[in-house]
Amino acid sequence: MADAQDRKLPASQKKIRKARTEGQVARSRDLAHLMVVGAGGALLVLMLPRLGSWLQSILATGLRFDAALLAQPGVLTQRLAELSWAWLAVLLPLGAASIALAAGASLASGGWNFTLQPLMPNFGKLDPLAGLGRMLGAQHLGDLAKACGLALLLGLIGGAYLYTHLPQFRDALALPLPAALAHTGSTLVSGLALLLIVLVVFAAIDVPLQRQVLAKRLKMGHHEARQEQKEAEGSAEVKGRIKVRMREMAKRRMLAAVPLADLVVMNPTHYAVALKYDQTGTAAPRVVAKGADLLALRIRDVAAEHHVPVLQAPPLARALYTHTEVDHEIPARLFSAVAQVLAYVYQLRAASAGRGQMPADLPAIEVPSDLDPAMAAAATH
Repeated sequence: MADAQDRKLPASQKKIRKARTEGQVARSRDLAHLMVVGAGGALLVLMLPRLGSWLQSILATGLRFDAALLAQPGVLTQRLAELSWAWLAVLLPLGAASIALAAGASLASGGWNFTLQPLMPNFGKLDPLAGLGRMLGAQHLGDLAKACGLALLLGLIGGAYLYTHLPQFRDALALPLPAALAHTGSTLVSGLALLLIVLVVFAAIDVPLQRQVLAKRLKMGHHEARQEQKEAEGSAEVKGRIKVRMREMAKRRMLAAVPLADLVVMNPTHYAVALKYDQTGTAAPRVVAKGADLLALRIRDVAAEHHVPVLQAPPLARALYTHTEVDHEIPARLFSAVAQVLAYVYQLRAASAGRGQMPADLPAIEVPSDLDPAMAAAATH
């Protein structure tokens, strides 16, 4: 009960989609009545001249017989079948048009929604107490009152119109059949126009009302909204496992790239950054792996196993670790510092290959003070 009273939040798109799969859409019966009666009346008005001549032909055919024809019962049966098929040729298209108009009204009010779920057996609907509760519910009683009001209003208007136009209907009895049909048809069309006005008013009220009722029925409570958000995002345990798995995959990918690096810059035990520089291109050196603490030691070990130079340059290692991302180029302000260590590595390689002298120890590498976290932290104290 408390959750029902707490339902003040609008329905989410997920709940709306679920409701549509269950067949819950805003349908207006009054709009269907309007389209069937209005379009059907318009169709009858357009076809009235042709219907008049057709009715006259049917009546003439049906009333044409003689004594010889009456003496043959089989002929009368055949004549009745022919007349029945003639009537069906007109009534069936009108019925099909009415069905199409009713379906069009449903599409206009609630859109296309194809689902077989409402056809699934639901034994809970066989509960008489639940059925009684639905019958006495506010929505059912409101729909019943609206339907009774519409029927009463249409009956009063139709009855009053027929009562005031009785002389015209009596006058039609003295006219020839074609003229009587035309006279009666025009009188009925005027009455139908009054009924359509009532249906238009009811439909204009009912269409937004049904959408509002559906939106109110699908409203969510705070607990339901939080539960749905949790299901959409996943539980904290699942998200934690996903993050751990992603970190492991990123770690393996970085360690696999270390053997291809040109050098590894370290801050003896805390930070390690592996750099790769394509001498044939114009791009800046790129970070292929970085890590801290245990991962930094692992990067150092992998580099040693594959004979990748490991240089101790604490300020540069701290700056690279803080201000770079894996698979991204180094910042422009660190070009000079990285160029010094790359030049030192190339001298080492040349000396190892016998193409030069072994260089002295790596000189102190200076980086901008604002890029070194240790120097920046010291400056603030």
